Amino acid sequence: MKRISAAQHAPSPVGPYSQAVVSGNLVFIAGQIPVDAATGQQPESFEDQVRQTLLNLEANLLAAGSDFDHVIRVNGYLTDPAQLEPYNRVYSEMLGHAPPARTTVCVTLWGVALEIDCIAELTCPDSKA
Repeated sequence: MKRISAAQHAPSPVGPYSQAVVSGNLVFIAGQIPVDAATGQQPESFEDQVRQTLLNLEANLLAAGSDFDHVIRVNGYLTDPAQLEPYNRVYSEMLGHAPPARTTVCVTLWGVALEIDCIAELTCPDSKA
């Protein structure tokens, strides 16, 4: 069985998809972008954009019943190879204690400098968070 999860403190989907889907004891978080849900704005600096994107990812994890400690896979999409160093710096601050498996690629995105999605385990598999 699967259930759909949505975080109130993350941007709403911009298309026909769910913010998160829980299936079994796994949480699949859709790609998150650097938009502050409260203001609808993107931070100015790239490092702050990475931080905002990860905060949106975390909001969805928490709403679904997980957290950064339970992330097992991350996909990062950057728009410029020069972004990798600042991306890694902020990523390490938030996920560096026990980093999950990760892929990071350069792509063309619509109106944003990066997007991040992930797969995590539920913190309490029997919960219906």
